[in-house]
Amino acid sequence: MRRIIAACVAVATLVLAGSAGAIVNGEPDGNHHPSVGALLAPQAYSDGTWASCSGTLISPTVFLTAAHCDWGIPRLAVTFDSNYDAATGTEYWGTWHADPQFRGAQSDPHDLAVVVLDEPVAGIAPARLPAAGSLADLPSDQGFTSVGYGAQSVTIEKGPMFHYADIRYMSTSDKLFAINKAWLRISMNPKLGDGGTCYGDSGGPNFLGAAAAETDIVAATTITGDAMCRATNVTYRLDTPSARSFLASYVVLP
Repeated sequence: MRRIIAACVAVATLVLAGSAGAIVNGEPDGNHHPSVGALLAPQAYSDGTWASCSGTLISPTVFLTAAHCDWGIPRLAVTFDSNYDAATGTEYWGTWHADPQFRGAQSDPHDLAVVVLDEPVAGIAPARLPAAGSLADLPSDQGFTSVGYGAQSVTIEKGPMFHYADIRYMSTSDKLFAINKAWLRISMNPKLGDGGTCYGDSGGPNFLGAAAAETDIVAATTITGDAMCRATNVTYRLDTPSARSFLASYVVLP
């Protein structure tokens, strides 16, 4: 199913439902990234689409996403269907756990959460996490592959409109703008040939490498970016002491 929302509604969705970032200047993912899933909106809040945020399976029972995707309820469902249909789709239920230090501070927001699934997910190989400090010295031409279920396009009529469907998309970039203590800032400027994220991809993975050089290592999770989804993909590093401190409670770290 598809939805179209205006910019003012997109901002409200970002605040209330944790939807930040969708794949733009990309293409349908198909079965290329089966470990990437969608955090599903509770039925009472759905407006015809269901993917409220994105995320990644990092162990058979742990789904990684963003803390600001919190719905305020302990039990949530995720799907790994590349094209999710609420009537026929496959869902996995689990319990929500956010980093207790999540505050949204720019220096280090601790914007991580997991859904610990009731049962292991069969037939999907979990993605890997980066080694400690391994992202600190990446080159400026480092490639990334962004994957998620958010808005796939933005059109301008009387104002910006963001177009959504419950479909997993992917895009690539080969330009790293900056490395900060907690962040990787990645180009998603289509004029430079790059794609990236938009409203709806929060918590989704940015895999290290692109095209033939892509790996299954989730370097960083999508958190935010520019309002029009055309400049910079701002992602939360997973190799830092703070990220690893939270993740160590749920998975074995490299």
